[in-house]
Amino acid sequence: MTIAKNQFTITTEKEKFDIEVIHSFLTRSYWAEGISKEVIKRSIEGALCFGLFENGKQIGFARMITDKATFAYLADVFIIEEYQGRGLSKWLMEVIMSHPSLQGLRRMMLATRDAHGLYEKFGFTALNHVDRWMQINDPNIYKQ
Repeated sequence: MTIAKNQFTITTEKEKFDIEVIHSFLTRSYWAEGISKEVIKRSIEGALCFGLFENGKQIGFARMITDKATFAYLADVFIIEEYQGRGLSKWLMEVIMSHPSLQGLRRMMLATRDAHGLYEKFGFTALNHVDRWMQINDPNIYKQ
């Protein structure tokens, strides 16, 4: 799937993704600091991914980890710094949320430290019954 808007495109065609750009951003992020290229490659292979490009240059990314039937988890969403503030994250989210494989799911989840306002526009809310949720979390796994 590829969608164009002016000089920008969003595609799910993984062979077009620039692993160097994705790695450069994610390794500096608060959620994946120090992540290796190999882990990024494996994470892309196992997910429904969306690359955002300007005239063929990758400027954004997101991935949905999903069974395409009942559940999806949104991760690794970013727009590189010089393109932020142009509405591109909103457009990226519109494309993700309208993807045919993500319709009719019982639950979608994500975790964010600072983008609640963006995701609320697409129906995401704080967890209900947080006492029911559990996790295994190793926040330093990429820093070893």
